[in-house]
Amino acid sequence: MMYSAITITEGLASAQALAEAVEDLDPPPFAVGHFEIEDGSNRFEIGAHFEEEPDDVVLDLLAAVHGARSWTISEVPEVDWVAKVRRDLPPVEAGRFYLHGSHDSDKVPANRVPLLIEAAMAFGTGHHGTTLGCLLAIDQLERDGFRPGRVADVGAGTAVLAMAAAHAWPEAGPIVAGDIDPVAVETAKANLGANGLAHRVLCVEAAGLDAEAFREAQPFDLILANILKGPLIALAPDLAQAVAPGGRVILSGLLREQAEEVANVYSRLGINTVRKNEIGDWAILILGADS
Repeated sequence: MMYSAITITEGLASAQALAEAVEDLDPPPFAVGHFEIEDGSNRFEIGAHFEEEPDDVVLDLLAAVHGARSWTISEVPEVDWVAKVRRDLPPVEAGRFYLHGSHDSDKVPANRVPLLIEAAMAFGTGHHGTTLGCLLAIDQLERDGFRPGRVADVGAGTAVLAMAAAHAWPEAGPIVAGDIDPVAVETAKANLGANGLAHRVLCVEAAGLDAEAFREAQPFDLILANILKGPLIALAPDLAQAVAPGGRVILSGLLREQAEEVANVYSRLGINTVRKNEIGDWAILILGADS
């Protein structure tokens, strides 16, 4: 049996300080992390995982010192979560694309493009509305006659969007996929190999477009960025500089109410909204660069 402990606090500095204090406990947790609950909310969840039951009194004293709520401590059975998710995730149809795990390889319809994506520690299995929306946008751009040469997938996760672009436009290249997380990069490379696309897509570790492969391949006719509102706004000048005149930019990772703010930032840089799609609470922006 393992144990998880979760609390919430205000402000990044408080979250970081509390996470560091928890790391020094005896017995120590084997994993500690924190993340912003909602982009721009300044409210952070801190989670810690223990192999032995933690002392709730000590944890709550640390929480009080750092202005956090009392911890919620739960027993967690030892489960191979990746294996469980692989079993439980159903295939996803997104236009021409059919995303599936290896356990569903025999279910691919004859008229669909299969994309094999195993559950792993990277974002992009197609089940989230933003990934689904980006795949549908790629499908629609191709049907509309858009023909990109160079393609960038920024914050690529599993590289599912880069792989979809490689299938939609067999003549496109170079296609560069980058992610700041080295685990995501390794996951993406494994997916590219499993789909026979390692020769089509170059996968690199990069914060935004900050990698030699991205710099050498610019300008891009198509940029894909399924991230979050804050990073999309911060990356706007770099993406605007990297997209070719007349090119397209697909942005997501946005709640519907965040889309207008992001669209306005890009519009001021000459990257204007061509279409906005919505799936549930999420928005997908298809933008066009001035010619």
